[in-house]
Amino acid sequence: MTATHTPIESNILYFGTPVVLISTMNEDDTPNLAPMSSAFWLGWRSMLGLGARSQTARNLLRARECVLNLPSDRLAAAVDRLALTTGRDPVPERKHERGYRYVRDKFGRAGLTPVESETVRPPRVAECPVAMEAVVEAVHPVADEDEAQRGGIMAFEVRVCRLWVHDEIRLAGTDDHIDPDAWRPLIMSFQKLYGLGPQAHPSTLARIPERFYRGPDLDRVRQVTGS
Repeated sequence: MTATHTPIESNILYFGTPVVLISTMNEDDTPNLAPMSSAFWLGWRSMLGLGARSQTARNLLRARECVLNLPSDRLAAAVDRLALTTGRDPVPERKHERGYRYVRDKFGRAGLTPVESETVRPPRVAECPVAMEAVVEAVHPVADEDEAQRGGIMAFEVRVCRLWVHDEIRLAGTDDHIDPDAWRPLIMSFQKLYGLGPQAHPSTLARIPERFYRGPDLDRVRQVTGS
């Protein structure tokens, strides 16, 4: 028997995306670290959906750079320690109503270690198996046609300029592949944290060699590094 669909009015549509810890630099030259999961990748670019009044959005608009740190499912507790915290002082009214509080030292709060980056000023998170240094290339308003939402949400288009990974998730015998069986990202699904299970089914798409997806942004990275 085929299941039937039922229309509902879900308050959120977070069906499951990787958690990202975004590190940016505050006005006083201290690092900010914020968890988010409204992100996706196209080539060596990422789209990040953020509240326009957040400290991370303010930092991105001003400094135009960040690091996208991807925690594994083993770092769920550290990520959760950042929940309901903000680097914005005073705390924005909407966040205050939801129970957020100002925390100056986000790395200390999470128990994570900052590591100096090479191409941008914000630090990487040492414990995260993946860290992507990135620069902002464009900022797009979201829901700008709706007067009630105008100016409240932004989508940041960032270009990755350096990719760092732990050796444990590299595919053995390669220097440009991630092993999907070793990489276990932390997933946010409807406000709850999950890990990935084993591969559900062999992928026909995986027959395409990854090099066919190489784009001009990666060529720019190679020119800078000389690799």
